[in-house]
Amino acid sequence: MNKSEMADKLANKADISKTKAAEIVEHIFSTKDGEGIIAVELDAGRKVNISGFGNFTLKHRSERQGRNPATGETITIPAKNYAHFSAAKGLKDRVAK
Repeated sequence: MNKSEMADKLANKADISKTKAAEIVEHIFSTKDGEGIIAVELDAGRKVNISGFGNFTLKHRSERQGRNPATGETITIPAKNYAHFSAAKGLKDRVAK
């Protein structure tokens, strides 16, 4: 499912226009700078907890050594932060059926 399909389902469930539903989905999931509720919270280092669904958190991966498979050369892979999602028990139980 993509954002457009999600907006269509939201419009039908909430009895709102598809345009309004698309705006809502975009406000939640956008990754543009300064937009997207989830992305903005993660940028600020805060956890996003959606009860019964799961948590979005920011994790850190330290700098490490790697190898270029084409040349065999040892390279340094820089440290970085990344978004992580962990599903809540309710979601895990539902999809495990």
